[in-house]
Amino acid sequence: MKRIRIRKGDHIYEGIEMPSVEEDYIVLKLDNGYNIGFRREGIDIEVIGEFEGYSKKIEWKAETKYRKDLKDVAILGTGGTIASKIDYTTGAVYPAFSPEELEAMVPEIFEIANIYPREIFQILSENMDVDKWIKIGKTVVEEINRGRGVVIAHGTDTMHYTASFLSFTLKNLNLPVVLTGSQRSSDRPSSDSKMNIYCSVKFATTDYNRVVVCMHGSMEDTFCYVHRGVKVRKNHTSRRDAFQSVNTKPVARVSYDGKIEFFEDLPEKHEGKTYFDDRIEKKVFLLKVFPGISPEIIDFLIDEGYKGIVLEGTGLGHVPSFLYDSIKKGIERGVTFCMTSQCINGRVNMNVYQTGRKLKALGVIPCEDILPEACYTKMMHVLGHTEEYSEIKRLMRMNLSGEITKDTVIL
Repeated sequence: MKRIRIRKGDHIYEGIEMPSVEEDYIVLKLDNGYNIGFRREGIDIEVIGEFEGYSKKIEWKAETKYRKDLKDVAILGTGGTIASKIDYTTGAVYPAFSPEELEAMVPEIFEIANIYPREIFQILSENMDVDKWIKIGKTVVEEINRGRGVVIAHGTDTMHYTASFLSFTLKNLNLPVVLTGSQRSSDRPSSDSKMNIYCSVKFATTDYNRVVVCMHGSMEDTFCYVHRGVKVRKNHTSRRDAFQSVNTKPVARVSYDGKIEFFEDLPEKHEGKTYFDDRIEKKVFLLKVFPGISPEIIDFLIDEGYKGIVLEGTGLGHVPSFLYDSIKKGIERGVTFCMTSQCINGRVNMNVYQTGRKLKALGVIPCEDILPEACYTKMMHVLGHTEEYSEIKRLMRMNLSGEITKDTVIL
């Protein structure tokens, strides 16, 4: 790739020539990180140097010695935008930074912790699955039992799923597990990756012993909010403050100057070593209810051997009446049905309308204000431990990891 200078009238522009699909145009990446396009007609182009490209490996070297006054934090790389950059042969964004490269971008983290980088895999988060969640969980346990807080660099699209899964399967946590990501790739001037990593590492040095998500709290580079892993979701496609706590307040606020303000008391410490609970039922399905949904969908899931179906119902927890027979058939065959709501805020109440009461009578379990994504991962955990309906119902309605906002539930 070439570094070029473009003259257009009285104006001069310098930057890296990017690939362009249009022969009549040239695309220049300016030094401030933004791209600008020019018609080739009417401009002068001068090559002023060669550019090796952003795909060059950055070798991480810790210049500082181990500091006994600092806590240990492991950064686990899984991919996503926070570990992404531009491929200048195609113009596409792809996961390419190793954990070492992430730390080279944020040297400030070496002043607040002893950093231990470790790459698990490099994928975009839409390619996450249960087997990869299990690998992440077991890796976290290894690091926690070495006395290290953990930061997981993760793609934002499914980060709240991973956070809720780990919340139910990591047991006896006595150190923080912090998931973080970036809405904008690290080569962009508006990237949120640097502050998110810094604030996440800072929070990983605390004594808060739960799984959390740490992301920008506003559009400015001033602070991050820390959210419980079972009470957070991505509520915007691209804003830097896309992640928000639902039906509860954030755990804490971490300022870019390193100050941490907690909004709740620290959880009690656990006894014994941290371990990963691998009793998981993978055959669980999250089904969004919509007008015109066919009962054949539920029939298919039953025939395919699914053990649990989370219904993302409308309003207070409803589905069309023409699904009742399929739901009844599934329950008779031992399939567990749980009800959540499509609404962002509020909780399920299947006592208000006749439709809800009929579903409860069939055996559908109302799941309070558990988010659909958290209910999906919780059901995997619960069904991995028991097949008894009464015990499943008890556990699904029990507050296992802070997924239910209030201790009092609607009967």
